[in-house]
This record gives sequence, C-alpha cells and structure tokens, in this order.
Amino acid sequence: MLRIYIRFILKFIIVLCTLVVVALFIFDRFVQFRMDDSELKQFFAQKHTPANIGYYNSDGRNIRYAFTGIDTGATILFIHGAPGSLSYFRDYLTDSTLLPHATMFAVDRPGYGYSGFANPVPYIQQQAAMIKPVVDSLRKVHHPIILVAASYGTAIASRLAMDNPQLFDGIVLIAPALAPGQEKVLWFSKVIENPALHWVVPRMLQSANTEKLHHKEELQKMLPLWKNIHVPVIYIQGADDGLVYTTNATFAKQQLVNAPYVEINMIKGRGHLIAFSEKKFITAKILKMIAIARQKYNSNYTQPH
Repeated sequence: MLRIYIRFILKFIIVLCTLVVVALFIFDRFVQFRMDDSELKQFFAQKHTPANIGYYNSDGRNIRYAFTGIDTGATILFIHGAPGSLSYFRDYLTDSTLLPHATMFAVDRPGYGYSGFANPVPYIQQQAAMIKPVVDSLRKVHHPIILVAASYGTAIASRLAMDNPQLFDGIVLIAPALAPGQEKVLWFSKVIENPALHWVVPRMLQSANTEKLHHKEELQKMLPLWKNIHVPVIYIQGADDGLVYTTNATFAKQQLVNAPYVEINMIKGRGHLIAFSEKKFITAKILKMIAIARQKYNSNYTQPH
C-alpha cells in the first residue's frame, strides 16, 4: 500500500512539474513585453505618428531604438525598466502634447526587447556606455536633452548623467530604483538563477532577474558619483509603491547635492506602475522639465518651496 502511495505521489509530482514547464514555455512564447519592428510600425501608423526604427552596434551587440517627432526645440530619451522594452513608452512617443515640443527617442536596453533578448548586461556602467551612442547622435542635433526613465532604467539614466555631466540638461525619474538595497527582492530570485532552473524561466524575466540580483552592488558603485549630476531632476513615485521602497525619495534628495533643482512628487494611492496610471501627470512634468532645462545655460534655477 505504501509503495502504491509513493508511486502515486511521484507520478503526481512529475505530471505537475511537466505542466509547470509547459505553462512557462507557453508564457514565454506569448508574453514578452516587447513589440517587433512591424508591430511598432503598425502601432505608430494607427496613431498617425511618423516614426523611425533603427539599430546600431555597441560592444558587439545590436541595440534597437525608435524616434518620433521633428521638433528641434528639445530632445527626450526614454529608458525603460525591467522587464520591458522601448514599447513601454509607446504612448509617450505618440503623445499629442509632447510631439509639438520635442523629438523623442526610446531604446531597448541591453538584454531586453530586440537588444539581445534574455542576454543580460547587469552592470549599470556598461549598460550606460552601450546606450550612449544614441545620445552621441542626439548631441549633434539639439539641446536641451532630457532623460526620462522608469524603474530600473532610472539607475541607467542617472549613470549616463554622472559619466557625461555636460551632455544632458534634465532628468525625469519615474518610480526610481536608486538606493542600494531599497527595493523588494523576491525569495525565489536567487533560486531561479541556478543554471538547473534558469532555462525554464521565461526569457523576459531572465534579464530582469539577473539585473535585480546585481542591483544593490551596482548602485553601491554609484554612491561617490551622485555629486556629478549638475542638472535639474524631477522625481515621481507612487506613495504605495511595493516594489521600490519610498525611502528612495529621501536617498535622492540627500544625494543630488549639486543638482540645481530637485522636485520630489509622491503620488497618493499609486503603486509602482505610475508610468501608465499617471501618464497625464508625468507628461506635464516632462513638459515642465523641458521649460526648466531651457534655462540651463543661464543657471536660473530655484528650489521648490
């Protein structure tokens, strides 16, 4: 009787594990948080927004980017979080209130979208360096150049500004993950990084998980560099953010000692995904940053009261 029971349990476990693996593979096939070039072109066409999609090679990897708008009064570079892709900001790239004021670029970060999907680059400095070629081309066009980033992308944007202090004119940080250790790490994150299990993890999560496990150490490397940011910063976070702790706001305020303008916005009743739920608010703040950044060369900044 005991043998029959054990066999039943073993069969049940095998069947359950098989179903889980199959479900994960199906999930991986249909949920990738990215749009291919044809899907992006179709989306932009439906929004009646002229757009361009391109690729460049950086550190031996093709990096994809897209841009919209023809206004030369300002440039915006959007940097997504994890998991994600440049399509995370597609509604901003087609926003009728932003298009008259700026040319807007978005990039697939290394390891995401079509910049080496599931081939992670967990090192923040290296990611920033791989994204910089897009910024180099922007520099030839016009200032002000505004960085707009969400979640894990905010660390990349900050590092870009730290390493290139004369290149940017303003930063908008959405749900920022900036303070070492001040974010939620799930109990199974280290478990699924094991090669024996990593292969069954959906690809859209592989880069995100690897990045998360390195994030604290990478943010610690940035601690001496915050003084290099000399541009205005607008910080926006949901007051109920359960993924990135709201102590990041205090950290940002303490570290941005040389930023001429720092505005902290904590939105009541909102969680981590405010880029979607508070798009109107964030769009207004981006427009505000463009206006502030245009004064950069005159250094006419005042701190908010």
